[in-house]
Amino acid sequence: MSARPAAIPATTPEEQQPQQRLRLGAEIAGLGVAVPETVVANAPIAARLGIEESWIVQRTGIDERRFAGPGERLFELAASAGERALAAAGIGAADVDLVLVATTSNDELMPGASPRVAAELGAPAGTAAIDLNSACTGFIAGMALACGQIESGMAANVLLVGADLMSRITDPDDRGTAAVFADGAGAVVLQGTDDGRIGPFVLGSDGAQAGLIYTPRETGLTVMQGHDTFRHAVDRMVEATTGAAAAADVSLDAVDLFVYHQANARILRSVGERLQLPSDRVANSIHHFGNTSAASIPLALEDARLAGNLEPGATVLLAAFGAGFTWGGTVIEWGRA
Repeated sequence: MSARPAAIPATTPEEQQPQQRLRLGAEIAGLGVAVPETVVANAPIAARLGIEESWIVQRTGIDERRFAGPGERLFELAASAGERALAAAGIGAADVDLVLVATTSNDELMPGASPRVAAELGAPAGTAAIDLNSACTGFIAGMALACGQIESGMAANVLLVGADLMSRITDPDDRGTAAVFADGAGAVVLQGTDDGRIGPFVLGSDGAQAGLIYTPRETGLTVMQGHDTFRHAVDRMVEATTGAAAAADVSLDAVDLFVYHQANARILRSVGERLQLPSDRVANSIHHFGNTSAASIPLALEDARLAGNLEPGATVLLAAFGAGFTWGGTVIEWGRA
């Protein structure tokens, strides 16, 4: 006769893991970014591809981008952005309940970037850490997960980092991608609040279109069908914009700043024209950062903040589209209550 399993001893309320106080919502308490030092202008890329620099600018809106050097690691760049976000929020790594890292270009297939980011920041062993891969939609997806953890009472402070070294998974001889993708990291600290200042979220996917942009394991280099991806990106970001505004019960006229995934200046322009948005209310940082995938939204937020276009209390709509296909959007009230 088989042995009976040992009984699990009962725990007292004092021995159980304490739950955070349930909050009605979340807010962004701190923002930080980090980019590699190496600036790559259009000239060397144009020369390698046999095209004019003006061709790159006309098709992408990009003048320069940052590339990581051979010895630079994604988790270190992500930790640098996270450290700055923690400082802006006025908390330390020991106060963080969960580290989320959105990336498609981790240094290794495993381990994930998030536990290494947590350790690099000095978070204690036992800190929860999760990677997520929603490509260029990763930062929006990460915000949705972070807010869910906070609103359920499972976490009080969440560090969300979007980080990608896209130059390492881009074919330098491919005209469709070589001048577009770049490297960077951006992070936010999300905290619980008794006021809902973020969301609701709208998220979607269409795996039937996965073959239009993907990175096969065999080559490790991203393949993109540019024309079709462009069309889907515009359609889905328009959909995410109107869906997020409707879910938050705000009109597009009431939004102070639209911060989209910085995929391509023509995509930004097409979305703005489709929705009849004033160009001065659409953030554009792609000209000097390029397409940094999951890092592009926090980099655009920091760019807007430094330019004086992101004031506390501003109504900001975020939306993104990425490989998968995935897309999503949300409306936030910027800053702390």
